[in-house]
Amino acid sequence: MTTTDLTRPAGQPAGSGLVDWIITVDHKRVGLLYVVTALGFFAVGGGLALVMRTELARPELQLMTANTYNQLFTMHGTLMVYLFSVPIFTGLGNYLVPLQIGAADVAFPRLNAMSYWLFLLGGLMVLSSWAVAGGPAAFSWTAYPPLSLNPYSSGTGGDLWVLGLAVSGVGSVVGAVNLIATILNLRMPGMSMFRLPLFTWGILVTQLMILLAFPVLTAGLALLFIERRLGAPYFNPDLGGNPVLWQHMFWFFGHPEVYIVIMPAFGIISELVQVFSRKPIFGYRALVFAFFAIASLSFAVWAHHMFTTQAVNVLWFMVMSFLIGVPTGIKYFNWIATMWRGKLRFPTPMLFCVGFMFTFLIGGITGIFLASPPIDFQVHDTYYVVAHFHYTMLAALQFALFAGIYFWFPKVTGKMLSDRLGRWHFWLWFVGFWTTFLPQFQLGLDGMPRRVVDYALYAPHAWTSLNELSTLGSYILGAAGVLFAWNLAVSLRRGEPAGDDPWQANSLEWATTSPPPAHNFHWLPPVTSERPVFDLRHAPTDADRS
Repeated sequence: MTTTDLTRPAGQPAGSGLVDWIITVDHKRVGLLYVVTALGFFAVGGGLALVMRTELARPELQLMTANTYNQLFTMHGTLMVYLFSVPIFTGLGNYLVPLQIGAADVAFPRLNAMSYWLFLLGGLMVLSSWAVAGGPAAFSWTAYPPLSLNPYSSGTGGDLWVLGLAVSGVGSVVGAVNLIATILNLRMPGMSMFRLPLFTWGILVTQLMILLAFPVLTAGLALLFIERRLGAPYFNPDLGGNPVLWQHMFWFFGHPEVYIVIMPAFGIISELVQVFSRKPIFGYRALVFAFFAIASLSFAVWAHHMFTTQAVNVLWFMVMSFLIGVPTGIKYFNWIATMWRGKLRFPTPMLFCVGFMFTFLIGGITGIFLASPPIDFQVHDTYYVVAHFHYTMLAALQFALFAGIYFWFPKVTGKMLSDRLGRWHFWLWFVGFWTTFLPQFQLGLDGMPRRVVDYALYAPHAWTSLNELSTLGSYILGAAGVLFAWNLAVSLRRGEPAGDDPWQANSLEWATTSPPPAHNFHWLPPVTSERPVFDLRHAPTDADRS
């Protein structure tokens, strides 16, 4: 069997100092900068969630004022939705996509580095609102007018929130252009589109969605800033504006945003299930077409968040919302068919895959309920929606992300994460997640409204026990997060050496060293299927031929 020889002088080794990381244009380092920064934002957002859940454990006010709670709520949602969910997968895509397609780098290395620094600058602008008079905005991460307009939120914190998200959004669009160009133009010989790893497909579809969705949000943020600072009448009904216009612009971004997060997660699950089932993925092309079906339908369902406004075509958005469950169901059937009669193994990455499938299933089913207008009218703006949102966004993101980190950590560092600590991490995360959010479905059905700090105003003590249980679950999630951080720190220092391909995997990143060299590959195996490393591992040797 022949291979493509890429051996060449590597030049000076990359420096490891702070300046070297600041000026780097290496896609692997940019990807790691994305991942580490996004995890930092996640840690801050998770800490804010624990503080809010502590306040909500009991009725009445114990820890903070209502305004402080609203500020924490705004920052928690902003950090998790805008500054963690999308950038974390952008980072994984930056690191892994060139390796998976056999490329030495991304198409536009300097543009790629600029996208990260725009993301970081935007995030720091949002966080800097803690340092200005009045503190962060208190109008929620959705920024619905009139709460996001003067005089309800006239402070500088609101302006920093708007400008920070706009800058970060520009970085996301720039990064999307780079990754799309890389996938379409830098694939190695033999790597046709229908031989791409499914994680790369997930990244590609995600970046296409970003190009369509993020400019709409950026335009909405520009209009919001102009109205806040210059008094233009876009969303203020007293001046002839329409607050529902903001909802249309926000949710045209906001609902595809859910699937922007889910697509790479689907790609991770699709990659790992076949590796740990010792089988090729069932229905490869069906999974690819399902990616595009979900992406297309996600832009046709944004207004199912707006049923109660009575300003949208309820029947149309109901039908579209039901239809989006079909391609998602295809993925589930294909994953199950892949595992069926496979030689299953359950190391930590596979445990998180199974946890994802079980948990996200509940999120999807409850989404179908919310797509039914009679049900939505009853539970809109209750904790039922909070639970559904976290079962989809947080379940899709975190379970798949942890699976991917445990799977690719050996490739990035050359060391294994502790499987023993990983299993403890999984069970703490799984139990903590379900203990936190399952009671919130019942709270929503009982009528507890979301985004309130003192539910004693609505039903004194009637919801206390379920809120206490939910808060207990959030502490378990916090403990799981600390254990994960400990596992990372310990394994980086003295983890077991991984070797180049510890999982006996399929895609091209496992054909190079761990960690990869500066130019990614010294040689490349021929690509004749969607599993080139598997093909290389099972290729007949000269002894076999004789």
